[in-house]
Amino acid sequence: MDRMIHTALNSLKNLHDIRQTTAQNLSSVDIPGFRKDLPNEGGSGFIEAMNTASARVMNLETGKAGFSDKQGALRQLGAQTDVAIMSEGYFFVQPKQGEIALSRRGDFSINAEGFLMNGAQELMLDEGLQPMQMPAFSEFQITENGEISVSPLDGPAGQFQAVGVLGTTSARDEVLTKGADGQIRRFDGTVPDVDQQVTLMQGALEASNVDPVEELVLSLDAQRQFEIGVKFIKMAEDIDRGGAELMRLPQN
Repeated sequence: MDRMIHTALNSLKNLHDIRQTTAQNLSSVDIPGFRKDLPNEGGSGFIEAMNTASARVMNLETGKAGFSDKQGALRQLGAQTDVAIMSEGYFFVQPKQGEIALSRRGDFSINAEGFLMNGAQELMLDEGLQPMQMPAFSEFQITENGEISVSPLDGPAGQFQAVGVLGTTSARDEVLTKGADGQIRRFDGTVPDVDQQVTLMQGALEASNVDPVEELVLSLDAQRQFEIGVKFIKMAEDIDRGGAELMRLPQN
């Protein structure tokens, strides 16, 4: 009965982690460029007692959680500062806290200091991985390879000047993960080199690649499995109690 109970408890723990991942995905459906979180890969581990492996086996989580790199749907909202990545790859961003990271979020704006940032208040970096500072402008243009030009407020109408190149990387052959801060980097916390091999599109936003219907179905399935696990523990308790009663000596 001991092994039966611990097997059920291990299943409940893993289901708890799966439900957390599903909840995170559902809460991020409306975040542009969000990448769907995936559960950790699992393995098996034997419990050891007195330096000897027992017959009790637990399902273990190994490594950091991955994420889906499936392309999200494109929405053309018409804002000139909306930029979508049309290919594989990422923008370079500087979060408020932590090291440089990667992102596909392209809902750009200008902060009070004139720096280009995305909707998460992360600074957008140029090809030299420096924050991009923009002059006051009336029009904004960006080419497919990330070259940004603006029409200054104090300049002739329709006349554009180059202000920099938005840093991007295709991240080909790279193994990436999301850290504890939710940012995308390599497993060692670094980011790939700038290669400017990404294709951009102005006036569009890439939506989250989370399928809300799929996540709801997964959530319901996990709930049912959780209930089965609880019933499994109750069954083990009943069997154990019944066995104990059978082994009692008769009372004269």
